Amino acid sequence: MNFKMTLRAARVNRGLTIKDVAKRTGKCVDTISKYESDSTSIPQDLMIELLGIYRVPFEFIFFGKESEFHGFLDRKKITA
Repeated sequence: MNFKMTLRAARVNRGLTIKDVAKRTGKCVDTISKYESDSTSIPQDLMIELLGIYRVPFEFIFFGKESEFHGFLDRKKITA
């Protein structure tokens, strides 16, 4: 099973607040929050920047609605 995490989990694991990330990326808090809730349409340049800040490989990030993440985990358990 491949390890996956949400953008919010990646941020929290690095010990950063949403304000820290907004400041480092030059984006507003609402923008970061929006993409943490649903990373489906996150711009590629922002995603690359966040991966660098969080020090997480691309393949470890769950892309989609954060509310669907638990369903993703349940499906992975069934197929594992």
